[in-house]
Amino acid sequence: MSWQLQQSEDSAGASAVDYSRSSRVALDHVVSCLVGFVIGFLIIYIFYKIFALSIVGGAAVGFVNVFISAHNAVKKRRFRLRIQFFDLLEAMSVSMRAGGTMLKSLQSAREDLMLIYPEGSDIIAELDIIIGKFNNAVPLSEAFADFARRSGLEDVASFSTIYSTIEGKSGRADELVREIQQIIADKMEIEMEIDTLMTAAKSEVNIMLLMPLVILGVIGYAGAGFLDAIYTSGIGRVVSTGGLIVFVLSYLLARKFSRVRL
Repeated sequence: MSWQLQQSEDSAGASAVDYSRSSRVALDHVVSCLVGFVIGFLIIYIFYKIFALSIVGGAAVGFVNVFISAHNAVKKRRFRLRIQFFDLLEAMSVSMRAGGTMLKSLQSAREDLMLIYPEGSDIIAELDIIIGKFNNAVPLSEAFADFARRSGLEDVASFSTIYSTIEGKSGRADELVREIQQIIADKMEIEMEIDTLMTAAKSEVNIMLLMPLVILGVIGYAGAGFLDAIYTSGIGRVVSTGGLIVFVLSYLLARKFSRVRL
């Protein structure tokens, strides 16, 4: 009983996380900007050999990279949360097979997950919020619906929708948890198999994208003026611009085609 009261007090002061927003701090943004600036500066300088243009282009790439890095951080956090949610369902199913109620299963799952994840992990914080809301007379279906809305995860939304349908009307909650857990496990296994198969292809694409820069850099500095026309004539600038456009488009298409969504 004291544990439940403590959970209610803790969750009352806990803030619900919006997982669509990045949790990166100012230092992370500065690092992302510097990394983007260096990459952008080198690429533009290889194509044009104009220092001022490379500075401006590098600054633009650095600015864009701040948003790209923040977006990637959100995706990684959601992916970690999805794995943690799978572990939650697995721990809940064990408790429910032993005859525990949904609330008891959540409390038992929290104790089990504390052996795997630290106190400040997302799934532990979400469990504290869900259990605290229930202790404050909020139905579990509403707590799960809020979690699904903030997380943006399809698996959580599916679980929330189905559970809200059977809440208080069916004793099949344990079967529901096991079925959703198995569905998530199957999806994650397929995704990992696809990612493994595409690892080699992604490496080849990265090498192919890097090779034009290496060739231009080597020939430009060790080619005894072989590429001087590209850097000094008008038609050469046009060719350089066309090459840069093709390079950027190739990078964007490679990223798009290597992205797998199930």
